[in-house]
Formats: sequence, structure tokens, C-alpha cells
Amino acid sequence: MKTLTGLALTLACITARAAPLPVQDGDIVFQTSRSSQSVAVQRATGSKYSHMGMVLMRNGKPYVLEAIGKVSYTPLAAWVARGVGGEVVVKRLRDAQTRLTPEAIEKLRQHGQAFVGRPYDLTFEWSDDRIYCSELVWKAYQRALGVSIGQRQQIRDFNLSDPAVRKKLKERYGDSIPLNEPVISPVAMFDSPLLATIATQ
Repeated sequence: MKTLTGLALTLACITARAAPLPVQDGDIVFQTSRSSQSVAVQRATGSKYSHMGMVLMRNGKPYVLEAIGKVSYTPLAAWVARGVGGEVVVKRLRDAQTRLTPEAIEKLRQHGQAFVGRPYDLTFEWSDDRIYCSELVWKAYQRALGVSIGQRQQIRDFNLSDPAVRKKLKERYGDSIPLNEPVISPVAMFDSPLLATIATQ
């Protein structure tokens, strides 16, 4: 009986994880990346989440618009599987029902599409020439809807004393770290009171 009960629980967990995430256009998804900079980002920001993107439907299927290599669309299932443990948190504007009208979604699409093909920004600069993950989503929302999700900071505001962080800073900047450069981090957006958690996996 115990064995059957354990098997039933295991199957239930597998089924739950296999269930499609309840996402819609404009949702923001967070995960722990497997990239070489993930640990440094986690330690610098004090958050387990080091990568994020924005959900947009394409031909009826959910994709994640993300900055990785180049800004591009990735099927949601593939995006989730690429993260550590297949874990993901889905967040949504608290007033999405009234704010994310079809017209608003179209504006998000247009502003997000404008970044497609831009190279990833390894030095986290605030220009549009190169884009990093949280910058992409922040700018899409701010420019399309006038909504600033999360408080921008400066590089100096993060934990720069951690060895993993110092190593990455040395690789990216040498001895000239732009401490006053404005940045938006995944955790700043994750913690924004404008967002509500819709699902976790």
C-alpha cells in the first residue's frame, strides 16, 4: 500500500509539472539560468533568479521574448526546460485585466519586436545598441505602456565584493567599472509591487 501511495504521489507530481503553465500575452517569466554569468548575477543581486523574459503568443502558442545571444523568441516549454531544475515563476501586472487590452498587447509586441536581433549586452549598458534580459522587458513595458516595472539602480548598488562577482567584473570591464551606470535587475522586477505571481513550477 505504501509503495502504491508513493507511486501515486510521484505520478501526480509528474502530471502537475507537465501541465501547461497558465500564461497569457505580456506575462513575465523568471528562472535560474545555467549561463556562465548566472552565479555572479545571483550573488550580486541576492536573488536566485538570474534570467527572465516576456511571454507573447505566436500562432496560438506561448513563446518567450528574451535576450540571450541575440534578442529572439523561444518556445515557452524549451525556455522552461533550459533553466535550472525546469523551475519557473510566472508574474503578471496586477491590473492586467484592464491595462493589457488588445491594443496594449499590440504595443508590447511592437516595442519588443524592435529589439529582435540585437546582441546581448555583456556590460549591462543602458543604450539600445545591445540588450540584456531584464532591460528588454523593462523597456518594452515602459515604452509601450508607460509602466516602469521595478526600480532602476546603479552598478555600485549591488554586492560587488563577492569573488564570483569580482571575477566577472574584471572579465567585462578590466579596471574601469562604470559604477554609475543605470541598470535594472531581474530581482528588482521580480519584487515589483506592480506584479502578482500567477504560477510557479
